[in-house]
Amino acid sequence: MATADLLIIITQVILYRISFYYFPGSFLGITPVCTVIIVLLRAAIDCSVWFTVTFTFDRHVAICCQKLKTKYCTKKTAAVIRSTYCILFCLKNVPFYFTYEPGDIIDSVPWGCTAKSSLFTEPGWVGFDWFTTVLTPLLPFALILLLNALTVRHILVSHIRKGLRVQSKGEKHSDPEMESRRKSVILLFTISSSFILLWLVYVIDLFYYTIIGPAPGSYNDSEYIFQQVCWMLMNLSCCTNAFIYGMTQSKFREQVKNTVKYPLTSIIQ
Repeated sequence: MATADLLIIITQVILYRISFYYFPGSFLGITPVCTVIIVLLRAAIDCSVWFTVTFTFDRHVAICCQKLKTKYCTKKTAAVIRSTYCILFCLKNVPFYFTYEPGDIIDSVPWGCTAKSSLFTEPGWVGFDWFTTVLTPLLPFALILLLNALTVRHILVSHIRKGLRVQSKGEKHSDPEMESRRKSVILLFTISSSFILLWLVYVIDLFYYTIIGPAPGSYNDSEYIFQQVCWMLMNLSCCTNAFIYGMTQSKFREQVKNTVKYPLTSIIQ
């Protein structure tokens, strides 16, 4: 999950945004290079979003489905799912390479990436665009809300049942199982809440674009600013996830420290 978020920062923020505004005319602006960057950032966004969905499902299984937990919540399953997602989303975004054309041709060199008009008119491309929109982020948005609601419901019901059981036995109220799950639940809700809040504006913009239907090039100043804010919050979502992992997971912090120390220890040895 952290790697997928880092790839978005590299492709979307550094290679696409910063290079466009601060290094105009660099080789990154050549159409084939620019198009590859767009394909990579779309694949990175898909992976980041769906890794969040699978993490939410994984925590839901660990908390609510004890019988399935031993079979599903394993390192092998996680590795298979992550690898499958990466391969599928890379293949799924390859067609976007053919949806862009040069904005200018200077000395026989194509520059810029402009979406072809066929992307908005031909039924095949329109359907593919709708499929992409539903796949990311509309379906993940709904799944995360649903899984979190089911998890909260299970936690509340279990807590009430155990409280009644303890009261009937006249024992002091103690719930070590709930305490052991506390960090997992905090991490789950923190990541899910961050994702929902920071992607909400982007989803609103998608619905606005679908209902009103303005062409991307005809946005007025306020619409353009709102669209850019959507992208900013989406990128911020990827930045905050890494900090969330670092604050809540001791193993994650330990691995980061080992990564930083490794070059120094290798040189000393």
